[in-house]
Amino acid sequence: MQVPVGFLGKLWSFVSFLPFFILLLLLGSVKAVLIGPVAAAIVFFGNSAVIIGLWPAHFIWTYYCVLKTERIGLVLKIFIGILLPLPLLLLPVLAILGSLLGGIGYGVFVPLMATFEAVGEGVTDKLVHCFMDGTASTIAGACTVVRDVTDFCFHSYFSFMDDLIEKMGEDETPLDIKLSYLPRSALVAFVAVPVDVLMISAVALWKSPCMLLKGWQRLCEDLVGREGPFLETVCVPFAGLAIILWPLAVIGGVIASFFSSFLFGFRAGLIAYQEASFQMGLAYMISAVAIFDEYTNDLLYLREGSCLPRPKYRKEDIQQCETGQNKERYNITTEPAARQHGHHKHRRALQRSKTFMQTIQRLRPIQIWDWFFRSCELNGRILLSEGLITAEDMEEYITKGKGKKLSIKLPAWCILQCLLRSAKSDSHGLLISDNVEVTNFNWPKDKVFDWMLGPLLVIKEQMKNLDINEDEEMCLRKLIMTNKNEKPSDWDDSGFPMDDNIKRGQLQAIIRRLQGIVANMTRVPSFRRRFINLVKALYLEAIEAGAIDGSRDVKRRVKADVASGKIGEEGTSDVAGSSDHTLGNIDMV
Repeated sequence: MQVPVGFLGKLWSFVSFLPFFILLLLLGSVKAVLIGPVAAAIVFFGNSAVIIGLWPAHFIWTYYCVLKTERIGLVLKIFIGILLPLPLLLLPVLAILGSLLGGIGYGVFVPLMATFEAVGEGVTDKLVHCFMDGTASTIAGACTVVRDVTDFCFHSYFSFMDDLIEKMGEDETPLDIKLSYLPRSALVAFVAVPVDVLMISAVALWKSPCMLLKGWQRLCEDLVGREGPFLETVCVPFAGLAIILWPLAVIGGVIASFFSSFLFGFRAGLIAYQEASFQMGLAYMISAVAIFDEYTNDLLYLREGSCLPRPKYRKEDIQQCETGQNKERYNITTEPAARQHGHHKHRRALQRSKTFMQTIQRLRPIQIWDWFFRSCELNGRILLSEGLITAEDMEEYITKGKGKKLSIKLPAWCILQCLLRSAKSDSHGLLISDNVEVTNFNWPKDKVFDWMLGPLLVIKEQMKNLDINEDEEMCLRKLIMTNKNEKPSDWDDSGFPMDDNIKRGQLQAIIRRLQGIVANMTRVPSFRRRFINLVKALYLEAIEAGAIDGSRDVKRRVKADVASGKIGEEGTSDVAGSSDHTLGNIDMV
């Protein structure tokens, strides 16, 4: 889309946009009124029933695991045992409230946004999609939300608890607290919480009018000039809706600041405990307000001269300042900023809002998730043809939902293959396809994915130093699927071409670490649903191809899921089709 030039062109673009946007908003609102209550009821009653129904089991099992675990010391166990009933008793109340608000939000905004998406570029039969999108899909999505919450309560929770009661290694020490530090920490928290709540809330309220006016100014400038979020047609309705709902965003920001201020206050007590210093805790109490003030100034592009002083609250930082160890590093980092801005404080450069086409260059979490399941599907077919995955493995996972070979080892092998290919191609990041490389610049800005990228990049460098050849790579496929990989002697009779025990131990450590990463990934609510559908699709495909002779009961169950559309809509399509053409040609085998 071309950006209009001149005042008349911008004025005509603005005038022609308003009726278009209002009609879409009315249509989306009607669909939200009709479909929203049904979807909200499904989410509310489904999630509440699952969480409240499992609450007694969660209550008892949580206490049992806390008392049994060796990872927590005696003093900390006593404190947890005393304080644990409060969050456990609040859980049903929070579940009901969260399910109600989440159901209402899902039922209202999903049909509304689906109506706007129906007029995006590349959509055929836009009139039909405007009326149909966000109706049946919203109901199905509400059922999916309930299923994911059920998987988390039934499986992810107990998986976390199983990790808690596992035996500790010889080099691990239990986590405990020192009683002598608690009075100091409690006193700091008692002082810091009201101070931080009042100060941070005051800063948020003081700057909220500026946030409201500056936000409206930027959005209106982009609307008239068709820049930023208004440049692409598909984003115009969303950006127009942002202008209307911007006051709600400001109110939400103030409310979020109020609740986050409690966390700042409690962290001051934690700092006092960690540093064993009452003074350091009070220093963080003041620094928390200064940090929040600096963040809001950066967000609103205000002068930094009005920021509060920021005292140091770590003894290590104070010692470095006193000895001058970080003086050289400070000069290096601030010299460019001083040369560019004329002062020694670093501040974020003022940038115009990005266009939609610039924004989508960053990979989204759903794209990485689609690549992962697509890779599991392709590698699952290969391992099934080689006999490393059997019909019994798939039947066990379909019927019982358990099976380490499928849910842990198969994904670990897929990730290991990605690391091997990235290491051989000397990639700076992770090479997930011939034309897509995941780096720190395009990696999704999501906490879960941030925790994954760092370890995977380290493992990739380790794989590069090991210099694995093709014969070793082919053997690794078998070893990761069939062996325990606990010690180098486990590979003595495996046919691994390398006799170097050091290299064997390094590879086994990498495999164990990848399996640990995958074990954490299985706790993501959507993982279990998509992986079970993937296994069902592979199982049915193998039966139809004559590769296996499946159990009649399991085969009948899988075919019933196909008939009901569970696999066709959630499994195969989710795995085979990426949410974006960027990852459409993924080939991980």
